[in-house]
Amino acid sequence: MPEPSARPVRADARANEDRLLAAAAAAFARDGAAATLKGIAKDAGVGIGTLYRRFPTREQLVDATYRYETARLAAGARDLLAGLPADRALRTWMSQVLDYLVTKHGMAETLRTLLREDAELGSLTREQLTGAIEEFRRAGIAQEVLREDVPSSDILMALAGATLVTGTPEQRAQAERLLDLLMDGLVRAHRPRDRR
Repeated sequence: MPEPSARPVRADARANEDRLLAAAAAAFARDGAAATLKGIAKDAGVGIGTLYRRFPTREQLVDATYRYETARLAAGARDLLAGLPADRALRTWMSQVLDYLVTKHGMAETLRTLLREDAELGSLTREQLTGAIEEFRRAGIAQEVLREDVPSSDILMALAGATLVTGTPEQRAQAERLLDLLMDGLVRAHRPRDRR
């Protein structure tokens, strides 16, 4: 897992950080903006002082959680491809993107500010997600289950569009249907896509 921040950390501190970031992602997804730092520390099994030593402000915690979740999502492509055909792996990953967006929804206001102030953060996100899609795409072309003529950047834009118009948890079923439609456009014509 890539470092969410540039500062090196010891193994025990890294374990605490990973627990904090996982707890923060769960709290932001569950409680949205109402998630408290005290509750996140408790869920991670650490004291509030440990949280503040690593993330002195809520903004720093949101930034690190966003980077952590993005890296985790991108890194998951290889695991999915190890166990599933490329088209099914990609579709499963797209559902994971919806889960990831629920976490972002809980950090929305702070995250908007961070992305406005740090153009590199948005660029890094696009690079990581496009790279993951490219892994699925290459595997799918090699397996002859995905079309060759759709670049990864187009797939990311279509995915972003589908998730943008179904951005609330209440719209999850509709979001999944839109992702099915997207996949129907990506599979090779001679092979119907397996439904989940």
